[in-house]
Amino acid sequence: MTDEPLLRLDSISKSFGAVRALEDVSLSVKPAEILGLVGDNGAGKSTLIKIIAGVLQPDSGSLFWDGRMVTMNHPDDSKRLGIETLYQDLGLINNLDIVANTFLGRELVSVWPLGIVRVLRNRAMEVETRRILNELQISIGSVREKVEVLSGGQRQAVALGRAVGWGKRLVLLDEPTAALGVRESTQALEHIHRLKGQGVAVVLISHNLEHVFAVADRIAVLRQGILRGETDREHLDGDQVVSWITGSSEYKTHAPLFA
Repeated sequence: MTDEPLLRLDSISKSFGAVRALEDVSLSVKPAEILGLVGDNGAGKSTLIKIIAGVLQPDSGSLFWDGRMVTMNHPDDSKRLGIETLYQDLGLINNLDIVANTFLGRELVSVWPLGIVRVLRNRAMEVETRRILNELQISIGSVREKVEVLSGGQRQAVALGRAVGWGKRLVLLDEPTAALGVRESTQALEHIHRLKGQGVAVVLISHNLEHVFAVADRIAVLRQGILRGETDREHLDGDQVVSWITGSSEYKTHAPLFA
């Protein structure tokens, strides 16, 4: 893993009226790294993710991608860089099958002469969907199954597969295991961990510290919109992270707490 950041946030601030959601947040993500982003409700985690995804724009601060300053005015801007976001609601359409959900809004088509007739390339989309799921070792009987008949874990896997299929460099995951049971959560974490092997970086938001410690390389903590601590997972334990989240006490580690 290179030390050069794939994504760097420099002094990001964002307010909604009188409410300060983020204040002077500086953070980076390296290629093929899993960064756990944690904090209590209202800490600013989702706001930060939406800024990276181009859904929101910061009031001040800069974003750098591969060392180059970039502006995310729209989600399409982040998608063009290879960034995909998986929100808690998954964004799946129940009455469509897995293939249609994977290529929703990005359908492969063949254009006949004069551009009058456009035909869906169903076979090509089916093959690519299987490839994406196989790379993540996601086992689902048929990619032509409708999403509405899938289990919670299978739905999560399909949504993750879609995000990874299009997010070639960075995937943003907002509470990916929140609605899953123990067995399905374990499978989801295994899928997330496999992304490193494909060279994909991940920002993982979760309230479940056990899940974060299971897969994250680094952990960053937001409290009241301020970055309170950040360091390698191996230098942290649960009590230290909780202290940053709640502000109850101060801990010192052998590694720098703030980047």
